[in-house]
Amino acid sequence: MNARGTDLGAPLIRRALARDARRLTRLVRTSRAYEGHWAPMVEGYRVGPDYIEAHRVFVAVAGTEGPVLGFYSLVLDAGERRGLGELDLMFVSDAAQGHGMGGRLVAHLREEAARAGLDAVRVVAHPPSEGFYRRVGAERTGTVAATPPYVMWDRPELMLHIA
Repeated sequence: MNARGTDLGAPLIRRALARDARRLTRLVRTSRAYEGHWAPMVEGYRVGPDYIEAHRVFVAVAGTEGPVLGFYSLVLDAGERRGLGELDLMFVSDAAQGHGMGGRLVAHLREEAARAGLDAVRVVAHPPSEGFYRRVGAERTGTVAATPPYVMWDRPELMLHIA
């Protein structure tokens, strides 16, 4: 058990199912990473069953069907560059923060990207998350300009190379 009462045990990372949509949406909307002036970014955000079916969405759960510890979405068709994917979403539950869950999800992402034949994965990060992505090996490649009214701030663009 961690300090927040969640048993992380040996988390299972599996392909998300349509029935996971509500739990993933709740994780996004309640994330402490998006409090304060960041809150408008996820207000009303929805991870729907259609999104889960259209993309490679993977969820980490405690045990086999315990609490959601985190999830990510890998988009294979990331534009014109062949061999490039994009990390569309990555969230770690507040209870699992600081326990290596983000690193586990990135390791899984790398395996999935390699299986899909990708050379690299583009990451447009939430600004406070840039340090995490750099620690797991992503390199800063630029800045993505704000797109009001949806995203009100510039975001770091990084590249996670798949070896």
